[in-house]
Amino acid sequence: MPYRFRGDIARADIAFDAWGESLEELFIAAAQATMEVMVHDLSAIRPLVTVETHLEQSDQEMLLFDFLNDLIFYKDARRLLLLPLELSITATGTYALHAVFKGEEIDAQRHRLSTDVKAVTMHRFSVRQELEGWQATVVLDV
Repeated sequence: MPYRFRGDIARADIAFDAWGESLEELFIAAAQATMEVMVHDLSAIRPLVTVETHLEQSDQEMLLFDFLNDLIFYKDARRLLLLPLELSITATGTYALHAVFKGEEIDAQRHRLSTDVKAVTMHRFSVRQELEGWQATVVLDV
């Protein structure tokens, strides 16, 4: 599991660190951690619906911020629980992300929902490159 939840950062919110050898692996791990806050068993999310997203930002931090908020938007606006299937990031002056999500509409009978995430916050939010890859700290407003 390339993420861990942190109780030492925020008391009323939920914080986690995520990591990966590449930016793409980091983004996927952060998406999985965000979804795990909302759904107890990620394997219960069936790949019935496909959603593509394209994002562009000036830096990696804001790209991850927008990416995670997209997941929350789809949950709120379209009642979709999504996980990234494919993800690519290119850097040519700005950072561009293309992602393909798979998932399904929320089914209260099958999905054990837990905490409703409202948004990603900027509190202690960071993306950094380390010797062994990339790491992020994320705080979710719940």
